[in-house]
Amino acid sequence: MKWNIKTIFKELVIGGIFLFILSNIISYIRKPELSSELLPKIDAVLLDGSSYSIKEGKPLVIHFWATWCPTCRLENSNIEDISKKYNVITIAVNSGSKKVLQAYMEENNYTFDVLNDNNGEIAKHFHVEAYPTTFIYNSKGKLAYSEVGYTTTVGMLARLSLVR
Repeated sequence: MKWNIKTIFKELVIGGIFLFILSNIISYIRKPELSSELLPKIDAVLLDGSSYSIKEGKPLVIHFWATWCPTCRLENSNIEDISKKYNVITIAVNSGSKKVLQAYMEENNYTFDVLNDNNGEIAKHFHVEAYPTTFIYNSKGKLAYSEVGYTTTVGMLARLSLVR
């Protein structure tokens, strides 16, 4: 086989498609089994002290992450970008005190909404066992997508563009 730019590009594209398909299969296998596909009521106090409740009629991204999770740290900039355009609530699981989380957010210049799930109760309610885990609910409060593991900004935007 003669290696030229066209052949290398073709192999990279095929490899990329294979990795995309494989990662989606793994995510599907690892996704949490929820007791209901309907969005549960969430009324909580966020890290910044403000109160949070679901904004009805809009899609919602619920993102579970942890400060100790290397993949989460890589993905948080994607979540930051998504939060500028969409309704996003993030839940930091077993990541320390309010003060520790605030320092992490400031250090990384993150502004997305954070709920501190220091004891993991919310994660248990959603049956989250791996981090990061992301749920996307449509505007009617029905689960549209769930993702376990790293998600690119483009991938999440593509999913959100399909959700109404």
